[in-house]
Amino acid sequence: MKKEKRFEVVYQENNFISGEIILVDQKTGVNYLFVQSGYAGGLTPLLDEYGKPVITRNIRE
Repeated sequence: MKKEKRFEVVYQENNFISGEIILVDQKTGVNYLFVQSGYAGGLTPLLDEYGKPVITRNIRE
């Protein structure tokens, strides 16, 4: 039985020292931004212009 991935990478940009990744939670549709710089990193939900989380509607059930 294959286990389905909870998060899907929809955007990725990397260079030698840093990188940005946008992940979509396949259960809720919420988009997250992960930023890495050297040995440090951070994860935050993506927000729209009204401060609400960005949600992708066409997710797998």
